Amino acid sequence: MRGLLMNEHRMSDIEGVYEDLEADVSLEEFREAVEEKVEQMGGLADEETAAMLIAHEIGESEVGGVADVEPGMEEAKFVAKVIDIGELRTFERDGEDEDGRVVNVEVADETGSIRAAFWDDHAAAATEELEEGQVLRIKGRPKDGFSGVEVSVDEVEPDPDTEIDVQISDTHTVEALSLGLSSVNLVGVVLDTDSVRTFDRDDGSEGKVANLVVGDATGRIRVTMWDERAEQVTAFETGDTVEVIDGYVRERDGSLELHVGNRGAIEDVDADVEYVPDNTPIEDVEIGETVDIAGVVRSADPKRTFDRDDGSEGQVRNIRVQDATGDIRVALWGEKADVDVGPGDEVALADVEIQDGWQDDLEASAGWQATVTVLDSDAEAGAGAGTDAGAADGGDEHAGLSSFADGAGSATADDGSTTTGGEDDGETGADADRNDPEPGEETEFTGVVVQAGDPVVLDDGETTMSVATDVDVGLGEEVTARGVVRDGRLEASDVF
Repeated sequence: MRGLLMNEHRMSDIEGVYEDLEADVSLEEFREAVEEKVEQMGGLADEETAAMLIAHEIGESEVGGVADVEPGMEEAKFVAKVIDIGELRTFERDGEDEDGRVVNVEVADETGSIRAAFWDDHAAAATEELEEGQVLRIKGRPKDGFSGVEVSVDEVEPDPDTEIDVQISDTHTVEALSLGLSSVNLVGVVLDTDSVRTFDRDDGSEGKVANLVVGDATGRIRVTMWDERAEQVTAFETGDTVEVIDGYVRERDGSLELHVGNRGAIEDVDADVEYVPDNTPIEDVEIGETVDIAGVVRSADPKRTFDRDDGSEGQVRNIRVQDATGDIRVALWGEKADVDVGPGDEVALADVEIQDGWQDDLEASAGWQATVTVLDSDAEAGAGAGTDAGAADGGDEHAGLSSFADGAGSATADDGSTTTGGEDDGETGADADRNDPEPGEETEFTGVVVQAGDPVVLDDGETTMSVATDVDVGLGEEVTARGVVRDGRLEASDVF
């Protein structure tokens, strides 16, 4: 009787620990694990202690979601939906006659996605039994893989009763990308490109890397191309529509990037893609923010070079950009200083950092992660890369850059009627009222000096004029230039 009571007491202790355990483990499995732990410890722990140890181990391996899986974990258990099933690959094992087999399966939940590696018998079963959209309960060992964290699967079973709200699509959008996702196909418009760079690998070989930025209706992302694919960057220009094929998502400095290796590709495609930046009005930017701004270049300084602390040479160029709410100086660093941009150009600047500039004035810094896009001034509002939605409404401070560059979006005619850029002749009211000089015709232009150099640039509040002159003028000075206009530049015979 006494032994029976002790046994019942032990059983209640195990069941009590089990009831407090928030994990998908049956009581029978839990009891078996407790017995194994008692035997493993050679009598140094009773069943209650062993039960608590097992509960602790199970609790550590259970994760809240795919995003919580980390390489340092000994084991991870999670539930996820099958997104993509790779091909069965074989390989030779050292000292063994039988080839090894592996299948990489992309799985995801609402928190992210991860690659699960199925080996040998699991790999064979995966190719025969798994289907996209199926929900699995997975137990495995996390590690750092080629395209981020991946899990080497030890145990797996279907879980048809669990629903996971993850959509399966052949083509992704920028907004839908998550860390660890692979086999990514994405169509977007090219917003910026960089040059090909080389580097030395640990094994002594030379690698290549290049970047471009693409955007779609949901956002933008930096695309990193490696080795053979890096050379493709030279084939693309801003405004091209491309498809990224078989990319994988990684993280850098807190931001997601889409990487393309030798298995992937980037191709030109004939597709209409609209990218609408979420620009911040210049008057609203604050120190420490990383923002997107857009406007018209009012002045551009010459490029300057300088020596870095490590002995290398850097370069920077300052431009001043104005939108409907204000203006700000923008420092273009490194390769950004080589962008062909000048007064009168419309630009979109993404991921610029707002800093404290000269004389306590705010300044935007466009470093390696920034994107500088020179826009087509003739582009219609809301179309293509870099124009804002609602540009047809001239009264909106977030209107497209074209309407801002041309002055007011609408004008009142002499008879009191209103003309807009939507008329059949394509001419805005502001354009109709302005008498632009014909090439070779002598004219006068009065404005404030926004660039003192070669050329001098004057701004009359509505438009800018490049002036070729030897006369010394100062920034902020109001002057009148008289001369002949050739190739869009006023060759001044007199400045007063």
